[in-house]
Amino acid sequence: MKKIFLKRAIFIIFILVALLSYGVYWAFFDMSRLPKGEFLTESTSGDGNYTIKVYLCNGGATTSFAIRGELNFNKKSKKPKNIYWGYREDSVKIEWVDNDTVIINGHELDLPNETFDFRRGE
Repeated sequence: MKKIFLKRAIFIIFILVALLSYGVYWAFFDMSRLPKGEFLTESTSGDGNYTIKVYLCNGGATTSFAIRGELNFNKKSKKPKNIYWGYREDSVKIEWVDNDTVIINGHELDLPNETFDFRRGE
């Protein structure tokens, strides 16, 4: 009887820890939940496959400005994806190395999979 109770208790604790961990990730680290911001500029890759739109996000009086970069797929019907989140930045410099590699404010990203998020130090 005690073994069954112990197994169930461990299982319930495991589920609660997993849900709490996901909740923290969702609330504080999920890039799809970033604020929209005010449009600054955009830049398109040489082959026209990608357009990066950049927005300035103002967190109010208690936080600094941040830059959010959004990758748009021009030749595929995919929804835009947040690829850049830089804190304490209010301007942006975008350089295309080639059709799939971009440097945003000194951070090189291999598109479409890599991202930069200052919260993770990536």
